[in-house]
Amino acid sequence: MVDDDVTALECVRDSLAGEYDFFTAKSGDKLIQLLEKLIPDLVLLNLEMPGINGFGIIEAIKNNVAGGGIPVILLTENLNPENEARGLCLGASDYITKPFSRDLLLKRIELHLLIEAQKRELNSYSQDLEAVINYKTKSALEPQNAVLRTLIGLVETRGIMADGHIERTQDFLNLFLELLPSHDSYDKELSTWDTGLFVMSSQLHDIGKISVRDSILMKPGRLNDEEYDEVKKHAVYGMGIIEQIKASMGESEYLKHAKKLAGCHHEKWDGTGYPCALKGGDIPLQGRLMAIVDAYNAITSDRPYREKMPHEKAVEIIKDNSGTYFDPALTGIFLDHEKEFAYRRADME
Repeated sequence: MVDDDVTALECVRDSLAGEYDFFTAKSGDKLIQLLEKLIPDLVLLNLEMPGINGFGIIEAIKNNVAGGGIPVILLTENLNPENEARGLCLGASDYITKPFSRDLLLKRIELHLLIEAQKRELNSYSQDLEAVINYKTKSALEPQNAVLRTLIGLVETRGIMADGHIERTQDFLNLFLELLPSHDSYDKELSTWDTGLFVMSSQLHDIGKISVRDSILMKPGRLNDEEYDEVKKHAVYGMGIIEQIKASMGESEYLKHAKKLAGCHHEKWDGTGYPCALKGGDIPLQGRLMAIVDAYNAITSDRPYREKMPHEKAVEIIKDNSGTYFDPALTGIFLDHEKEFAYRRADME
């Protein structure tokens, strides 16, 4: 209880004797000091006090990280609608008008302690339920992920993709997603994504290459036009493979992301990409993100027909193709944080 009236403190102490452990403070400052040592289950607070009044003390309690959730019952001799509304808006739980009976005081305290106990029980139940749901979701996805990991493993063992290509692109996507929330233009769409599933689904972005002949993919020199046309079909092949997976496993957010990644990561901002010649914002965000990440990783990795290029060269190429190959806004974000991509790339060596 916080009150500058010693008689009132003693009166309430007598009323609560044998019912509750009871601490007193003669000012708001004393209460804040007390909160550094213990967190009470409830505060009885006199509204009318010299210096900082009850309203100011409520704000101090609510701004105290440890004690911010403590229920506060205001004690007052002059309750009016304006003060009542102000106190409740600041976070008070209830009012008791002085003078009050012992029975009323005990019932109000009992009521609000019960409410707090129910809140804790509900919160605990909610956390337990979330854990169960997460476990069941993970259990349901695990067989599907096992199949997909096996499929990806087959692609990698055939040498179709450079060593570590999948892990690196996933890592770069994670970094990109960490940078995007500060840009309002992407907040709305990203809020609808399970970003963990999105990054996981990116392992399928080149799955269509499993249908392209190894002699083309592993060719040590430049591809001719016919060979390049065949390679470009991997985007369509990839979407087809994912559609087959969906037919067996059913629709999922994971596979929705995967299909957009597989089919759109070679679309270009100016509409000259493949397989659908999509342009600008018509290219799904998944594809626009992967286009930059995939290009950066490809440029800084060894290929059968060339050695890897340094980070600075990759940045230069991506910058030069902003607004033609790549989404200019996303390119700007990449360029603003290119050093972070360089550090991340160095960590992978």
